[in-house]
Amino acid sequence: MGKIDEAIKDLRYLLDRGYRKTIALKFVADHYLLSKKERNYLSRHVFSRRKIKERKSKIIKLKNIKNKKLLIDGYNVLITVENIIRNSKDIFIAQDGFLRDCSAVFGKHKISTTTYKALKAIITTLKKYQPKYVVFYLDKNVSFSGELAKRIRACMSKHKVNGEVILSNKVDYILKKEGKKGNVVATSDSVIIDNVKQVVDIPKEILKCSNTLLS
Repeated sequence: MGKIDEAIKDLRYLLDRGYRKTIALKFVADHYLLSKKERNYLSRHVFSRRKIKERKSKIIKLKNIKNKKLLIDGYNVLITVENIIRNSKDIFIAQDGFLRDCSAVFGKHKISTTTYKALKAIITTLKKYQPKYVVFYLDKNVSFSGELAKRIRACMSKHKVNGEVILSNKVDYILKKEGKKGNVVATSDSVIIDNVKQVVDIPKEILKCSNTLLS
């Protein structure tokens, strides 16, 4: 068993016994001399059994968003789908069932040809499952978020997906607030998941159907 596997085992042990994650993570990561990327991976991958059960109970299948309002954590979903397209080794299925990445590029995101492919895959997926209304939330503090918003609007219009794109510096707050009301939220952000009632994992669906959606 390698040091990462040992670290996962030890962190899970501490979390199951009620230790705060920040303290447990630092203790384990320091003990195994983990790199920043390895620490980031552990943070996004390992959770207590109680937390895993709670989060999995909130996951709904994409077929269940038909005729419902869907709120999308824009950069969270987009960056993960971009990593799927790149065949990145940074993506993984975490213990709570969500597809995540440990690339840590949020805030430094750059629009590229991969971005356009990712948007097409996301919008095509939305069209397939027919939500009533879609709202993409983008952090307006990220460079070129305004340009990205234009691209998303154009893609939604082209594929006849009803919705809008909102730029905000309070994306997490809005998603948690609206999610508590019962609106479905698309994200893999742990803090948001813990504060909403229903969640969908769009990147995971795209990965599952990657041969069709990304061709």
